[in-house]
Amino acid sequence: MYKLLALDMDGTVLNSDKKISPRTKLAIDNLMKRGVAVVVSTGRNLAELTDYRDDFRAMHYGIVISGGMIYDFFNDKPVKVHAVDEETIYKLIDFGLEERAMIHLHTVSRSVAREEDIQNMAAFGMGIYQGMFDRICDRFDDPKEYIRTHPGEVIKVNLYHRDKASRDRNFARIKPLNLSISYAEAFNLEMSPANVTKASGLVELCDFLKIDLSEAVAIGDADNDKEILQTAGLSVAMGNASDDIKRLADFVTLDNDNDGVAFAIEKFFG
Repeated sequence: MYKLLALDMDGTVLNSDKKISPRTKLAIDNLMKRGVAVVVSTGRNLAELTDYRDDFRAMHYGIVISGGMIYDFFNDKPVKVHAVDEETIYKLIDFGLEERAMIHLHTVSRSVAREEDIQNMAAFGMGIYQGMFDRICDRFDDPKEYIRTHPGEVIKVNLYHRDKASRDRNFARIKPLNLSISYAEAFNLEMSPANVTKASGLVELCDFLKIDLSEAVAIGDADNDKEILQTAGLSVAMGNASDDIKRLADFVTLDNDNDGVAFAIEKFFG
């Protein structure tokens, strides 16, 4: 019945150690061998997926950067891209600087941040990503200058805050702007162009592949999965998901440290 499976990464297909377990990897591989389109549906950009390319070698498409880009991994090119306009990015940078937040820019192929922030990620509740950012992030200490020299390239802006109060102050500043805003990680705000979400990415990809939304399954755990879970034909929340996410899902599987994705695949795809 189902022809497509959209998988969130962090908190879903990845366990607490940011690894894909052997059982989950085998379940995904077997599903792709049967002809089901398994795709990542993630806030990560291409650089942040580098560590997992061997795990997903057979995966053709991805909904990446929170729906800001549909990517063809086989042909190494975007299918669809939605960029944030420059004037809005300048405002987001100012808000970030005012709160001493880490400013993280996602482009078609790059992950960009300031060196001083990369070396202090634990202060933003992001210490588990320290090693990855050290390896894959481009350093650019003046984010506004980066925007001026790379016009039209930024698809999403992340602001990692030091505490909840700081994040909430910036949410109030950003809310009037014409953006999609979601929470992720401890004190993060993710900003994409208006109406661009993982759900809009799923709609675009299903249209591109000629698959009806009723034939799509989405699995996720966090605030930025809410819309895609409400859009897919079948929605599955991880056992480690928030109560709000669990309430809107059709089914709650096991948590990400107990192969919740594999369990859901076995249940709904046989």
